[in-house]
Amino acid sequence: MAKLQPVRGTRDIWGDDVKRFSYVVDRFRSVAERFCFQEIQTPIFEFTDVFKRTLGEASDVVSKEMYTFEDRGGEQLTLRPEYTAGIARAYQSEGMQQFGTVKLFGYGPMFRYERPQKGRYRQFHQIDVEILGAPEPSADVEIIALAHRLLCDLGVMNDVTLHLNSLGDVESRQAYRAALVDYFTQHADQLSDDSKDRLEKNPLRILDSKNEGDRALLPDAPKLGDYLNETSKSFFENVKAGLDALGIPYVLDQNLVRGLDYYSHTAFEFITETLGAQGTVIGGGRYDGLIEMMGGNPTPGIGFAGGIERLAMMVDNMPEAARPVVLIPMGDDAEAKAMAIADDLRAHGLVVDMGYRGNLKKRLKRANQQNASFAMILGEDELARGVVTLRNLDDGEQKDVAFADLLSALT
Repeated sequence: MAKLQPVRGTRDIWGDDVKRFSYVVDRFRSVAERFCFQEIQTPIFEFTDVFKRTLGEASDVVSKEMYTFEDRGGEQLTLRPEYTAGIARAYQSEGMQQFGTVKLFGYGPMFRYERPQKGRYRQFHQIDVEILGAPEPSADVEIIALAHRLLCDLGVMNDVTLHLNSLGDVESRQAYRAALVDYFTQHADQLSDDSKDRLEKNPLRILDSKNEGDRALLPDAPKLGDYLNETSKSFFENVKAGLDALGIPYVLDQNLVRGLDYYSHTAFEFITETLGAQGTVIGGGRYDGLIEMMGGNPTPGIGFAGGIERLAMMVDNMPEAARPVVLIPMGDDAEAKAMAIADDLRAHGLVVDMGYRGNLKKRLKRANQQNASFAMILGEDELARGVVTLRNLDDGEQKDVAFADLLSALT
């Protein structure tokens, strides 16, 4: 028999944690809709090829972290490890090309087999936004502005720094890639085994290495900014000018890269030091080559993803939840009437709980523990007179209120 506990790397989200989780999602939806993004929910699993083609078969996600299985029909399926590939697939399979520029947002669970750590789980949750069909630098500015607005609305922007870089266009990246290969080949004996493998398959990933030996080589490595052509420089200047106009601060970070070939131009991360070593809470960039690589027509794209668990861990001050009112029926006849009263009050937007069990003192104690504002006591005497005893739980005052006047007395 399976152990009665969550699988390693998963957890039950409830209590205060689910309040924080829901608060992040609600703020995210509000911000995304203010920016005129439309919600999309893609399937939790896709054909495995969707992720292999987009993430690269040599990537750690594909080779080590994906949850892949064969279904009863013999299809190879994978639980989604990230959102962008599924949205890019939906853009094509749902015929969204006909709408020109499409602005989408979503959120939900992702799955990666990796070592669990603070704020990182094997089943984790992300928010995601994408703009497809917009080649202009202003789309990059809008995406970053949306992330910035969300962090401001959550009250955590003071603990976060925006890191920004340009990856350049295809021509610039090819020139930089060649320079990196030349440099690291000269120091191949100092590279870790993983980075030796990356040198052949994806040299930009060496810049992300956490190995101390690899990192010792980075200060003298070629800088991407030195290989940007005029088109790429102009694009990046427009992005920076747009952020400056909005008053969004950033730091330039030439070590911020994306290893896959379909990424281009803008790359960004919002980074915090409040969560330990894993400090990125939102990361994104432009991926103009993705749709074409998946078999579609050339289509520009830009987006970001953020970890809901990490954002929730940073939130300190959530708005107070609406205080409930508690109905306390004493006796079977009173209970039936109390149910009808509760239903009417809920229909008018009030938060109402029922105190069923125990003597009156115990029920009032539980109402106080719920931070209820009022207790409504309904016994045989009150029922006969068509009233409830309304007790203010803050000051202890109580009075009789007719059934018909309850709503006005509570609002």
